[in-house]
Amino acid sequence: MEVEHGAKVIDQNGEVLGTVDHLMRNLWTGEISKFMVRREAPDEDLFLSPDDVMEVTGSTVKLKFIVD
Repeated sequence: MEVEHGAKVIDQNGEVLGTVDHLMRNLWTGEISKFMVRREAPDEDLFLSPDDVMEVTGSTVKLKFIVD
């Protein structure tokens, strides 16, 4: 699974949350350890890990949970 910069992020219900803006990688392995989802105001940006991802298809990242 490879999360890409600019990918659309949706929750388990298909609600669009925002887009992937920053990727933080483990310096030893190069694997993504966290990524930031840029959201529109007044919603706060989200910091997530690959463990929060259910699936990545094309340029869409689907999460395992629902965000209020």
